[in-house]
Amino acid sequence: MTSGNDTIHRRAYGVAHQAHEIDNTIQTRFGLASGTKGLTALVIASLVETGVLSFETTARSLLGDDLPLIDDAVTIDHLLTHRSGIGDYLDEDTELDLDAYLLTVPAHQLDSTASYLTVLDGFPSKSSPGERFSYCNGGYVVLALLAERASGLRFGQLVQDLVCGPAGMTDTAFSRSDQLPARTATGYLQIDGVWRSNVFHLPVLGSGDGGVYSTVADVGAFWSALYAGRLVAPSLVTELVTTCSTLPDSDYAYGRGFWLHPKVATVELQGSDAGVSFRSIHDPARDLTCTVLSNTSDGAWPIARLLAGELNLT
Repeated sequence: MTSGNDTIHRRAYGVAHQAHEIDNTIQTRFGLASGTKGLTALVIASLVETGVLSFETTARSLLGDDLPLIDDAVTIDHLLTHRSGIGDYLDEDTELDLDAYLLTVPAHQLDSTASYLTVLDGFPSKSSPGERFSYCNGGYVVLALLAERASGLRFGQLVQDLVCGPAGMTDTAFSRSDQLPARTATGYLQIDGVWRSNVFHLPVLGSGDGGVYSTVADVGAFWSALYAGRLVAPSLVTELVTTCSTLPDSDYAYGRGFWLHPKVATVELQGSDAGVSFRSIHDPARDLTCTVLSNTSDGAWPIARLLAGELNLT
């Protein structure tokens, strides 16, 4: 938890690697799951700023014959705002058990953004482009694919060049789950009462919808760089954090890659997956950030809810 450049509270609990009895520390790298979507949105915004893409670029103009069920009218902005209407390979409008084995191909086969084409294909549209909000993991993988094809660079390299480098996020990267670097927590979940790693539950290498690893310090550096205009121009930051959809029966709204709390004007990244939970809330007016990372499926939520309530962040 930070206020400006000052750390108010920073604490680590639990175990990063059970077999070797390695504890988590404040320098431990954790998976961010869907928190990755904020970084994806910044990659797209940066490519828009340099003219490589525009928000109105259609997905079809770069997909060619790939993913033929995506409507020809779907634009990058539809994908960013979860208003594309495309079918999703991990559809959160249904009741997903995130601790189940949800992948339809072996985890090791998903080792590049292009490899996701095999799991993204075959899902009919759920609605017309722009019609309504429907959270779509696959849409953010499509964004990563479009960014790769427009720039000629791998998505992980784009994240490093356009986000992590300018922000000083030296401990943030897409790492293979079977080749994790030092100080990285293994994700754990309980199956039949036994703790097991998440290595068979998630793609071996993440992409636009999730899978980046980071630290609490790097997440703080991300918010600082974002609002200081070091990633994209302030006008583009405003577009990313402007409400595009309000969610019925919820205090949340959504911009472009970011969850919003209109009542208190805070901005949030969050992620949940097998062996991963993450929530980071930033209050630009107070320059206050509260971040909780966990290497279990629900470990972040109790602490994150408590802190958000105590600090009037939601």
